Amino acid sequence: MTETAKELEAKQRYEKRMARKKAHIDEKIAQANLEKGVLLITTGNGKGKSSSGFGMVARALGHNMKVGVVQFIKGSFSTGEEAFFRRFPDEVEYHVMGDGFTWETQNRQQDIQTAEQAWQVARQMLQDERFNYILLDELNIVLKHQYLPLDKVIKDLQSRPEMQHVVVTGRGAKDELIDIADTVTEMKDVKHAFRSGIKAQKGIEL
Repeated sequence: MTETAKELEAKQRYEKRMARKKAHIDEKIAQANLEKGVLLITTGNGKGKSSSGFGMVARALGHNMKVGVVQFIKGSFSTGEEAFFRRFPDEVEYHVMGDGFTWETQNRQQDIQTAEQAWQVARQMLQDERFNYILLDELNIVLKHQYLPLDKVIKDLQSRPEMQHVVVTGRGAKDELIDIADTVTEMKDVKHAFRSGIKAQKGIEL
């Protein structure tokens, strides 16, 4: 089947557009020649913040990286992520340090004490160059409620080994933390099954 003149013209326009795009992307890739550990933040009211962080845990393991996980809020129930990644004790050091969501504990002093204990564990990882990737799950919530001093957290993050990657999750990320981050993604809440009366589902929320 031969191409019509109109189809040929459209094909040529597409090829020229893609060639320009490739040249632009190749130039950007060539300019990005730094190699360093990055600080990523996933925040916002939408679903997927922790899921993104744990997806990167799997990715890091695929590259034979040593991984550390500290969960600051979750802890009152078991999750699929915990059950799965605990199968790799040599590759993943996993700490569930929370007492449950803040509306469940209803005890600020307890929440502060728990957060401080969790940060001691996280801080040890941040000082250990054996850890290539660290996930600080729901740390944004802890900082939002001022359970930990923000300046101390920032100092420890900035003092970590040069090639260590850190991901911080949770809604309400502080501006000061965003300022020092390399990559920040805000999850937008468009629609959620919970508001239709659907309970949290295994493999989706748990």
